[in-house]
Amino acid sequence: MNNDLYLNGRKLPVMEEFYSLQGEGFNTGKPAFFLRIGGCDIGCAWCDSKLSWSADHYPLADVDEIVGRIRSYPAKALVVTGGEPGLYPMDYLCDKVRESGILTYLETSGAYPLSGSWDWICLSPKIQNPPHPANYEKANELKVIIESPGDFHWAEENARRVNSSCHLFLQPEWSRRNRILEDVIAYICNNPKWRLSLQSHKYIGIP
Repeated sequence: MNNDLYLNGRKLPVMEEFYSLQGEGFNTGKPAFFLRIGGCDIGCAWCDSKLSWSADHYPLADVDEIVGRIRSYPAKALVVTGGEPGLYPMDYLCDKVRESGILTYLETSGAYPLSGSWDWICLSPKIQNPPHPANYEKANELKVIIESPGDFHWAEENARRVNSSCHLFLQPEWSRRNRILEDVIAYICNNPKWRLSLQSHKYIGIP
C-alpha cells in the first residue's frame, strides 16, 4: 500500500459510485451509497467486476468530494466494495463519513489487513488468496460464493474461523446459478446455520 500515492487515504482509485439497494447478503434491500474501488489482485475467474481489477484505469478521486456526495443522499449508509478495498488506506474516508452519522459497510475478500472503522464487515473469502487471520474475528457476515459442490468444504473451513455471532451465507455463483442453486438449497436445509444469499439486484435489474 502506497500511502504517499493516496495521500493517506485522501485520494482513492474509484471505479464507480451510485445510490441503490444492497442486493445480497444480510443487508439485502437496504438503501445505501455504493463506492466501488478499482484494483484487485485476487483474480476470481467468475468475478462480475473484472473491469475493476486494474487500478491504473481509474484516476484518483478526491475523498472529500465523494463524502460531500454521500451526504446528499437520504440513506445514511456507505458500502465500500471493489475491486479489493483492503489494498487501500480507508481511515480517512471512514472518519469523514462517520462524522456525519453515516454507517460504514465493507465488502472484502479479507486477503489483506484492514484499515478504517467499519460498522459492518462482509467477509467473502477466496480460496486462491485466503483471508488474513485477523480478519475472521472482525467479520459480521461471512458470504461464501458456491461455484461447485467442492466449495461447501471451503465454506465450512471459513465458518470454523469466524466469531460466534457472525452471520453465515452461501451464495450461488451467478453464471452457474441454474446448475448450483438446488445443491445450495439442499446444503442449507441440511446445515441450517447457513442462510441463502441471492444477487437480487441482478434479478431486478438495478446497480
